[in-house]
Amino acid sequence: MSKPQQHHRPRITEENYLYYYYNIPFQGSTSAGKPLRKLKDITCPYRGIKIIPGTALRGFEKNLEKCHNSLDIVSLLGHYYDSLLPTEKSMYAIFKDFSQLNPDDDIRNCLQMIYTNCLTKLKLEELMVLDDVDIMSRKLSPGTALKLRAKTTKCRQIIIDNKQQDTFKRKIFLNSLEEIIPNENEREIFADIKNKALFLPTSGSSKNAFVVKYSRRDQIEAARRLFIGSTGSIEHVTPESLGGINTIGNFLLTTADGNRYRENMPLTEYIKRHPNIPIYAQQYIDDVVRNIHEGGLQGNETYPYKIKKKLMDESNGRIMVSLSKYKYTEEDAAEAVKEYENRWKKYKA
Repeated sequence: MSKPQQHHRPRITEENYLYYYYNIPFQGSTSAGKPLRKLKDITCPYRGIKIIPGTALRGFEKNLEKCHNSLDIVSLLGHYYDSLLPTEKSMYAIFKDFSQLNPDDDIRNCLQMIYTNCLTKLKLEELMVLDDVDIMSRKLSPGTALKLRAKTTKCRQIIIDNKQQDTFKRKIFLNSLEEIIPNENEREIFADIKNKALFLPTSGSSKNAFVVKYSRRDQIEAARRLFIGSTGSIEHVTPESLGGINTIGNFLLTTADGNRYRENMPLTEYIKRHPNIPIYAQQYIDDVVRNIHEGGLQGNETYPYKIKKKLMDESNGRIMVSLSKYKYTEEDAAEAVKEYENRWKKYKA
């Protein structure tokens, strides 16, 4: 008698988890931001929660492999509840209620029980965004508007038909917009339309999208996804695609979710979607300053001044953080950096 087929689950490590889930590199173009990964108890400047350090991943994975049922999953995730994002907290609440009634059952069965209702709601969420895109297309020339309407009409048909072999994919629609070349005087309007399309629901922004996506995954994958979104990631304030350079002065430590779902959206537009970002950015700076005062980020004492200017410039003045709690003046910070570099040179010699 043949053994039942086992599904291969890739080993998730601190080095590959961001790439595996979000296509975000761990090293490479963000290696200059490595000192930020060592910061402790940092508030995400995009989401306002305390970031789970990447170093916690190993322990989480080890305990996750020991989970066999819904009660085990909920017990493990409960340790990280305060750092979960809003959508993830909603899913945790659903899992918790399910586990109280079905402690020995599988989380996947919970997702499958509510799948049909969530799928219907997800379709409505998607159609509402497409409606907004169509309304904005009225500002375009007839030729450009018609090309855009052809894209949204095709998506609507896919959403309504719900054929398993032809499902609506957010990324495919976003990429299809790149095929449309607007007239010179329409580029700003079309950029606004593409930013609006980014509001299409994802598993990170919509409970319904989460249920639909992970109802086909095992409970380990679903539980891991709740945790991963809150882990640390290095974010380009000015995206590379828009000329952002790979230096610590252009980097923030954010949650993986906050990094991934900004995509290449201008920071001014991202603030419209998450209006508390200026408040969270101040909390982030205060946490960074505290870390420096406690001996962290040595050799990068000028970072608070650099990132303050970068955030103000990229947000068109919407983010104006205060450094009143910082013990270093800008000149003193520069001197501290020089002293650190000189000590390092002597050490290497």
